Amino acid sequence: MSTANPPLHPRLSRAGTALAGLALTIAVASAVVALLAGPAYRMQWVSLGTAFLSLRWATYGAIGGAITALLAWAALALARAPRGRATATLALLLAVVVAAPPLYLYDQARRLPKIHDISTDTDDPPAFVDVLPLRQGARNPVDYKTETAAEQMRGYPDIAPARLDLPPAQAFERAERAARAMGWQIVAVRPEALRIEATATTLLFGFKDDVVIRVRAQGQGSVVDVRSLSRIGGSDIGANAARVRAFLGKLAAG
Repeated sequence: MSTANPPLHPRLSRAGTALAGLALTIAVASAVVALLAGPAYRMQWVSLGTAFLSLRWATYGAIGGAITALLAWAALALARAPRGRATATLALLLAVVVAAPPLYLYDQARRLPKIHDISTDTDDPPAFVDVLPLRQGARNPVDYKTETAAEQMRGYPDIAPARLDLPPAQAFERAERAARAMGWQIVAVRPEALRIEATATTLLFGFKDDVVIRVRAQGQGSVVDVRSLSRIGGSDIGANAARVRAFLGKLAAG
């Protein structure tokens, strides 16, 4: 014989349970759409605009699912009905997981400079050479814009060259190790020019950003500059700056 107490308001309990099921359905559907948007674009099944639109609607759906889950929780709490609360909780958690990353990126896009070219040397940025054939058809040119330097200083004032107490040849070897440790596709290693070029590919959408590393002698040591440039997109939402910082961190670690 069951000892569980029946809900005080059966109709409200049934409504809450139904809302919990609906919230979970919405959250799962939103998660599926969000997860498929990037791979669908990467496989060239849909255009970039369609993929971004799908991600936007998945975010809206997840927000709606979260609201529905909260309403379900409220109804079940008022009815003092335990059944359905686990479903509502699961729906809420899933909806938050789906909606949080796009909302965070939207906030980053609003706050960060709308640039897609980051260089440790903004006066004389490292030049791309070997990667140029791979950039045929890229929307963003490799020419460095002077206004980009001011925007970079505003948004990423910490980006600066790396100075090593090593002769250029040894600094170049360390830079190559750091570049390979980043997991990039190495396009060219030119010891005679002290230049490395590579391509980084983002995980979800498969966006390709190109990187060039330059080593120069400075006094008894060396200075290492790195530049990261997106092939498409007006704003990289901080991706290139994060990549440059990560490389500099590995370079410093040896």
